[in-house]
Amino acid sequence: KEEDFGLFQVEGQRCIEEGHVDQLLEVIQNENNKVIIEGMGWNLVSPVVRYLLQNDKEDDKRKDYLLMLDFLVKLCKPKELLLGLLELIEEPSGKQISRVILLLLQPLQTVNQKLPNKAYSVGLALSTLWSQLSLLPVPYSKEQIQTDDYGLCQCCKALIEFTQPFVEEVIDDKEKSLIKDNEKLKDELLKFCLKSLKCPLLTAQFLEQSEEAGNDSLRCFASEIIGFETLRKKGLAMLQLYINKLDSQGKYTLFRCLLNTSNHSGVEAFIIQNIKNQIDVSLKRTHNNKWFTGPQLISLLDLVLFLPEGAETDLLQNSDRIMASLNLLRYLVIKDNENDNQTGLWTELRKIENNFLKPLHTGLNMSKAHYEAEIKNSKENSQAVQKSEDRCSVTVGGEEIPNMPPEMQLKVLHSALFTFDLIESVLARVEELIEMKTKPTSEENTGIK
Repeated sequence: KEEDFGLFQVEGQRCIEEGHVDQLLEVIQNENNKVIIEGMGWNLVSPVVRYLLQNDKEDDKRKDYLLMLDFLVKLCKPKELLLGLLELIEEPSGKQISRVILLLLQPLQTVNQKLPNKAYSVGLALSTLWSQLSLLPVPYSKEQIQTDDYGLCQCCKALIEFTQPFVEEVIDDKEKSLIKDNEKLKDELLKFCLKSLKCPLLTAQFLEQSEEAGNDSLRCFASEIIGFETLRKKGLAMLQLYINKLDSQGKYTLFRCLLNTSNHSGVEAFIIQNIKNQIDVSLKRTHNNKWFTGPQLISLLDLVLFLPEGAETDLLQNSDRIMASLNLLRYLVIKDNENDNQTGLWTELRKIENNFLKPLHTGLNMSKAHYEAEIKNSKENSQAVQKSEDRCSVTVGGEEIPNMPPEMQLKVLHSALFTFDLIESVLARVEELIEMKTKPTSEENTGIK
């Protein structure tokens, strides 16, 4: 029940703040509480992490808090945990950035390994990590690297360890997998590595680590990074260089043009990420940037926060764009308070709900129902298909994948369903944040104190 959820969160947080960690550990480890912890426990991660950041002295109490974090990561639902961990990584600034990343990379790796389709989750994690790491000053001299004041060198090394199991998964499945999941995961890893080429320190760490580990998978992957991979990747890298040379008005004009003319979900997601970066720069400046705040930004957001064909939009084919749009909206809700309203988001909230959030809800329900029915039919027909040793084709995201054995077809359908679940999780988090931000206002209007 809703009141149980609130009570659990408040009492759990109180135990953490008052140091009753041993009692809370008993609750978490109790097998009878497994369902409760699985559904609600992720809310305890944030106060545990804050305690660990504030108290870095190695003692028995810290070990208990680390043990609790480990239990929560293993027991709680991975989708909710993923979003919670990424929000914690997005919060800090300055020297706190590396402290948080070094603390949470291992839990983040564990959570990503538990998710069935890793392309989106690993891509989202790497994008968030890079956006924070890129804020840190890069040490160039030998002395600066040894001192490592901001922890960037430590983070680079830890990132290699974070990506290693996903790299190995891509390499191991390269020959035998007929599905595009691992190609998408490979794309996300390469996208991150292409970004890292802008940071010689990270590139050097990657290559050095692959050699020291004597790991064929890492060496193979490293060779792909240094060669770049496809024309599309080179094209996006070139486009980014061009974008970086433009002033704010030029960037704004280019983004509008590309959003109006592009029919590629991946390219649109790339542009939306650039828009988020420009908003972030604008909000941090002391003087107002009219192109990425206020009315001008709202005009741009109208092209981003909508579904091209409403609830009938092919959500799988447009998943990259939709995820980028949701993450942009999540960022805006977190960074821009209703009273400040620098972005103009809060005056346009009703329109965004009607044009984007509500149709997305409807579309997700329709899409999930369709794919669940396909899975049911596939299971019912698989026995007959196996007996005749026939193969079948399946259309996913507007693309036909022919000559597919029934078990592979089921895997593809489940993968699509996972994509919808992930979109739904981010959507739920966005709506939760909006409610948190708007609730005090609604209570004042009704006279509730």
